[in-house]
Amino acid sequence: MTTPYPDLLHRWAATVGALRASAGESPAPVDPEPYARNLLDRWAEPHRAYHTTAHLAAVLAHLDTLGDHPDDPHLVRLAAWFHDAVYHPERDTNEDRSARLAERALPELGLGAEDTAEVARLVRLTITHDPDPDDTNGEALCDADLAVLASSPEDYAAYAAAVRTEYGFVPDPDFRTGRAAVLTQLLALPRLFRTPYGVKHWEDAARHNLSTELALLSP
Repeated sequence: MTTPYPDLLHRWAATVGALRASAGESPAPVDPEPYARNLLDRWAEPHRAYHTTAHLAAVLAHLDTLGDHPDDPHLVRLAAWFHDAVYHPERDTNEDRSARLAERALPELGLGAEDTAEVARLVRLTITHDPDPDDTNGEALCDADLAVLASSPEDYAAYAAAVRTEYGFVPDPDFRTGRAAVLTQLLALPRLFRTPYGVKHWEDAARHNLSTELALLSP
């Protein structure tokens, strides 16, 4: 496979290598690149319109923006790679299946049980995007995942259209009702973002975009 994001392979190798080094162990004999290529194949599945390799690259870039907010930035980056690795819009088990994929792959790559468990926990946290106040790893991943909500109006419209494409099997009236419920739930949250950067730079724009989309969905 030729990835349109070759930098992702380098990022993956650097992240896995850093975690192996921090564990004080010699590099595992397993080559990490095939694991990255397997994940990239998953992110490039034809039924995806929004949860694509572009989304993975964007989440990793947002994590760069959030800098040293997470206690374990390398583990958060691995969680980003896995968080939508399994994605079928008609199912509600995607996050758990993605986490179980990480639980299988990471020990093979030489990561310890504690690091593997943390990555899997973070992946499952994207079900709710509701980290505890002292969960800096969870705050960083959830904010990076939701940062698309604070896009420019044009980019947000493209995101909303891509989501609709992924749910093309849902009749329009049902989609509008379900999507409106999701937007209403998000707008009811005290805060969409938990990191200081997210609150300062993304909160207001995201609320504006969500409110605009909700108004467009109204009869």
